[in-house]
Amino acid sequence: MDRTLAADLARLPELLEATRRAAADALGTLDARPVVPPAGTPHAPEPLPDHGDGTEAALAAFRERWEHRLSASAGPRYLGFVTGGATPAALAGDWLTAAHDQNSNSALDGAGQDLERETTTWLRELFGLSDAHTGTFVSGATMSNTTGLAIAREWLGERLGVSPADDGAAALGPVRVLSGAPHSSIAKGLSILGLGRNSLVRVPTLPGREAVDPAALDRALADTPGPAVVVANAGTVNTVDFDDLRAIAALRERHDFWLHTDAAFGAFAALSPDHAHLTDGLDASDSVCVDLHKWLNVPYDSAVQFTRRRDLQARVFANSAAYLGPLGEHPDLVHLTPENSHRLRALAAWFTLRAYGRRGHREIVERDIACARSLAEHLSGDPSFHLLAPVRLNVVCFTLAEAPTEARLTALREAVTPEVFLTPTVYAGTPALRAAFSNWRTTHTDVRRAAEALRTAAKDLT
Repeated sequence: MDRTLAADLARLPELLEATRRAAADALGTLDARPVVPPAGTPHAPEPLPDHGDGTEAALAAFRERWEHRLSASAGPRYLGFVTGGATPAALAGDWLTAAHDQNSNSALDGAGQDLERETTTWLRELFGLSDAHTGTFVSGATMSNTTGLAIAREWLGERLGVSPADDGAAALGPVRVLSGAPHSSIAKGLSILGLGRNSLVRVPTLPGREAVDPAALDRALADTPGPAVVVANAGTVNTVDFDDLRAIAALRERHDFWLHTDAAFGAFAALSPDHAHLTDGLDASDSVCVDLHKWLNVPYDSAVQFTRRRDLQARVFANSAAYLGPLGEHPDLVHLTPENSHRLRALAAWFTLRAYGRRGHREIVERDIACARSLAEHLSGDPSFHLLAPVRLNVVCFTLAEAPTEARLTALREAVTPEVFLTPTVYAGTPALRAAFSNWRTTHTDVRRAAEALRTAAKDLT
């Protein structure tokens, strides 16, 4: 064994304790650090050392060279994208995931698979899905959506008497995928799957909304006979708008289509009694995407994919190798996703669900919703800002009241990054900013700090 590696092994408990202290320091200073540090001059890559000097020196080098440049994305005022943090239990679970280093894809080493199945069962119950759905962990919403669309592609083949998994996507001929306001990952998934971005058909939305117009969807499905795929939204990115999932599912009485629902973070509305109606009809979906490193507050990367047709899922992702054995009635996880190597992502989710239960995660969801509404109230009372949509759940979409140009909004966003991080968007043709609340640490104190930073920066704009 390399002498430096052997020395680190001998000192492993001490090195882990040093790492724990470094992690505690980083998390303990989240409130005081800039949410996004100044960009500065990019470091030129250092050469790879020929002889390393061990973990302690690597930790010191990381802290000196990189730590101060990392954003405080685990903190309460990182409101860009839809980014959760890591609850204490989720962090503990993630550390143990690395320590145990399981590739949880095979029944030959089955505990990891059993733990994942238990966790997906808990999540299925959390989101109000029936036991007709089975779940599998994947890396994020893009992979969850892509996996759902891959199963939908095989369903189209089943309807047409071919198998795209065996014969290729071309065997399907032209494919239609209909959606009102699809997330960008839908087009990306269609590209990956060989269905093509041009197979995506945009269906008109309701006036002033991002929710699909069910009557327009009905007409679009009738335009060309034959099986299709419908992608519904349970929470759009800009305004967290929800399609009427029950109305969409009812269209199957007249049309033949696979219903995939992108509920990346909107599924968590099911935890709040005041908002659970938004997810009514989710269980009618043939496949569902939920992203866990958003509102479940587990570390990146983590998402779950549910489907009613695990048989088709296994047909798509079956991995034929002698050492894996046959598919069987209950396929190993290696046969259910694009990954052959599959870290035990479920452990962080298991920990946080076991530690805080339904009520603990409901509290996070409801507090974030209240914080989003509070920020909207601050901004609507300030003449510098204009809300572009009502706060339906946890996202505030707003712009400048005067001259809302991309340049001015960029200047505003950059001015406030020490205090709050927001991401840009365009809504109904207007350049805008969006604040997404999904971090377990966020409180009304953080809302006040964010609002004051925005107010001050808006006054300083020329």
